[in-house]
Amino acid sequence: MLPDHPSAGYSDLPLTLSEAGTGRPVLILHGGGGPATVAGLAGHLSRTAHAITPVHPGWDGTHRPEWLTGIDDLALGYLHHLHDRGLDDVLVVGSSLGGWIAAEMAVRDTAGVITGLVLIDAVGVNVEAEPITDFFALDARGAAEHSWHDPDRFHVDPAGLPSGELARRQGNMATMRTLAGDPYMHDPKLLRRLGRVHAPALLLWGESDRIVTPAYGAAYAAAFADGSLDIIPGAGHLPQIEQPDATTALIDAHLHRTSTRHISVK
Repeated sequence: MLPDHPSAGYSDLPLTLSEAGTGRPVLILHGGGGPATVAGLAGHLSRTAHAITPVHPGWDGTHRPEWLTGIDDLALGYLHHLHDRGLDDVLVVGSSLGGWIAAEMAVRDTAGVITGLVLIDAVGVNVEAEPITDFFALDARGAAEHSWHDPDRFHVDPAGLPSGELARRQGNMATMRTLAGDPYMHDPKLLRRLGRVHAPALLLWGESDRIVTPAYGAAYAAAFADGSLDIIPGAGHLPQIEQPDATTALIDAHLHRTSTRHISVK
């Protein structure tokens, strides 16, 4: 388990962070399922990089300031965090909702702190031909069917959960609804702004994702100035969990390919 650093001391947005490893900074942003959904990814990246994994305020019982009501607030808060620490050559990796935050960070990064992006089955843009499934309308079985390549393996009946775990999940869902419920799971202006992002963006997509389809991912990738899409077989909305080896191999390659620290002057 990575060590936690509660309330990291940044006045505009107190953060709970886990950090491990040394090397290029990698900011790892979880989705609606919470930090557990990227814990394995963070552990892997910490072997070769400086993995920084925040818990979004309001998830897993952490404090959410009253003013934090949108994904843009999180994006700016994380950018301020990177600036305040003097970090550069940062790779931002975001899963689902975290991918949306990463994209919003990139369009606001006028200082060029972010030099690479990895968006994993990200939400955040409106693609008219490929609408985002209304996750709030799904029951537990429906959520599993839409989210996983192998739903029988990952479906959890809420009736069998301990009260504490059920409360955690309900709290996370309530926070997600506050930050991303209206307009639902997207920023209407984001898609057209992505063309201004020149940091190489790798979009990874589970072939069986029915929350946001691979066709949605293709439109997302095409909107970046330097975007590419890789489809991961045998995975749904969280390929880092269903196909961790395939996912981390692609991220590792992008980590090394995009770092400005590897540029040599002859």
